[in-house]
Amino acid sequence: MGFWTLVEGLLLFANALAILNEDRFLGPRRWTLAEFQGGRRNTLKGQIVGLIHACQFLRLPLILFNIITIVVKLVSG
Repeated sequence: MGFWTLVEGLLLFANALAILNEDRFLGPRRWTLAEFQGGRRNTLKGQIVGLIHACQFLRLPLILFNIITIVVKLVSG
């Protein structure tokens, strides 16, 4: 496994986190950011919720990374 494959895998994982809907998926499971206000944010569940919200917040750079990846794959074959 090369570095490029690792980068593509991380990009796919970030895409999967970015499309999670808070109302339909995260809310019923109590994985919203409002649940973790205060000192509980240092738990593993709080860290995962923070990662999900960071991926959702950074959608524009994620779209740009997707475009760059697609162009590189088209050029390199």
